[in-house]
Amino acid sequence: MSRFWSDIVRRLVPYVPGEQPALAKPVKLNTNENPYAPSPRVLDAIRAELGEHGESLRRYPDPLAKGLRAAVAAHHGIRADQVFVGNGSDEVLAHAFQALLKHEKPILFPDITYSFYPTYARLYDVEYRTVPLDEQFAIRVDDYLAANAPNGGVIFPNPNAPTGHALPLAEVERLVAGNPDSVVIVDEAYVDFGAQSAIALIDRYPNLLVVHTTSKSRSLAGMRVGFAFGHADLIDALNRVKDSFNSYPLDRLAQAAATAAYEDADWLASTSARVIASRERLTAALAAVGFNVVPSAANFVFATHPAHDAAAISAKLREQEIFVRHFNAPRVNQHLRISIGTDAECDTLVAALKGIVG
Repeated sequence: MSRFWSDIVRRLVPYVPGEQPALAKPVKLNTNENPYAPSPRVLDAIRAELGEHGESLRRYPDPLAKGLRAAVAAHHGIRADQVFVGNGSDEVLAHAFQALLKHEKPILFPDITYSFYPTYARLYDVEYRTVPLDEQFAIRVDDYLAANAPNGGVIFPNPNAPTGHALPLAEVERLVAGNPDSVVIVDEAYVDFGAQSAIALIDRYPNLLVVHTTSKSRSLAGMRVGFAFGHADLIDALNRVKDSFNSYPLDRLAQAAATAAYEDADWLASTSARVIASRERLTAALAAVGFNVVPSAANFVFATHPAHDAAAISAKLREQEIFVRHFNAPRVNQHLRISIGTDAECDTLVAALKGIVG
């Protein structure tokens, strides 16, 4: 049936998500999910929204997500009109590519980064150019400044994915300030695990858009809730695209769950601290068996072993029902991205690696 495809479909190289193994109890360290449950308030909020017979589900959800936006704005100390809500941060990014990044000049993003960026660029016919990370997998801000690289926009994750490396806030600000005529999108999916958020800068820079998700630190990957924060004009552009595509992106249960998650700041802090502690513990254990690990501010580590092929290690782990992520791409095909699980899961991984690498 491919003869009915449009030209753009023929050119697409779709994003490939991490494997979701259909096993009873896999050690699943390949998709950066949080190993801990969401706040108990989330379950209470879902039950309350459902009611005794689920009668609320016969009504459409609030298309503006006013309650959720108010809770998120209060958490970050900003105004509700500076908050955009979407069906996961991937949808938020998709709207941003259409609303803010389609210009005559190419947009810029790192050569090693979230692989949805080139997918969206191709889907929405946005010209782009990749900028190499340095040898330590860090972003060089000077490479993105408009004076050195004229562009139609910049997008990058902070911390970066899949490397885990984070830019200090001062460097993020220098990048934003150096592109006054372009939108700079900072994708902060992993920011709660050790990086500094750029939300504090949005009142000073009308060209800055910061994207967040509830999938990682708030343990709501199954609910699909994402946000963008920025100047009201940027938010209005995103809403114009949303309302031309899907006016009801978030269902009632997702709005209730995400609101409750944002209202429980103590649970977020506690869970993130546990993940950070496990990350440092796993990093030390990997180093002890010969791996080189990129310093990470995310809920994963990026590691390579100088004497063993990464794809072979991944395959041998899979035989033991332990799943990590291997990217068969230039510069990183000898690295593994390993999500931070519970300490017990990390111990299982390390024990298996000792058998594989000696």
